[in-house]
Amino acid sequence: MFLFLMLGLLVCSEPPGSSAVTPRFVLKGENVTLNVRKPDIQEGTIFAWKFKSRHNVVRLVNDKSFISPNYARRVEFSLEDYSLLLKNLTEADSGVYSALLSWDRDLKVAEYEVTVQERVSPVHLTVKPVSSSSDSCNVTVTCSSQDSSISSTLTCDGEDCSLEGGERSEVTASAATIKVYLLNGSAICNHSNQVSWREDRKEIDPLCLLSSGPVSLPGTCYLVRTVVLSVSLVSMVAAVITVNLRVQE
Repeated sequence: MFLFLMLGLLVCSEPPGSSAVTPRFVLKGENVTLNVRKPDIQEGTIFAWKFKSRHNVVRLVNDKSFISPNYARRVEFSLEDYSLLLKNLTEADSGVYSALLSWDRDLKVAEYEVTVQERVSPVHLTVKPVSSSSDSCNVTVTCSSQDSSISSTLTCDGEDCSLEGGERSEVTASAATIKVYLLNGSAICNHSNQVSWREDRKEIDPLCLLSSGPVSLPGTCYLVRTVVLSVSLVSMVAAVITVNLRVQE
């Protein structure tokens, strides 16, 4: 009974040398190298790289490598360390690549999940005034990409600004992330995935004098503008009077 139990555990256990799946993210059109700890090849043993467990990419038999016709000129196999170079990748190349030793059964020695992604599209940040009072103002910040858009309310009190609910983010239809947040006095719109990122930013003035256009405030800004206009008007009147007096003399 004990012998049968041990045999059952050995059959059900994971074979030695197997490994966890390693994720690799690659920009579309770029190359990636899949490395493996070079195994000890015994006589009659076949080493192979497979795609999605069923498509042969390359096979090594008696120190001779055979690349599948479907991968001709698309991969390079190293006889020195058994690594696999995948070239000029497209989305169709995304999937699991396994390095296997085969004799009476397959022994997995390395496994990679390759994800090919396109470069994210540019983003645009817009800031539009909503409302204002003597001590605060509200604006809407909108972060837009090619296939997504998120908005949030920005409140400034003359000394500081904050986003309602803090940082906002959303996963787009292309599996990228778009988010809007505040950092060091600027509103930032960011669009990114694991291989690329784009951003747009605008400096935020706590008095709501935004790069998208000023917001009229009846507080400090209004008072300063009134004083400047009054002084200019008085100076102009005084100049006109002075010129008239000199002409009369």
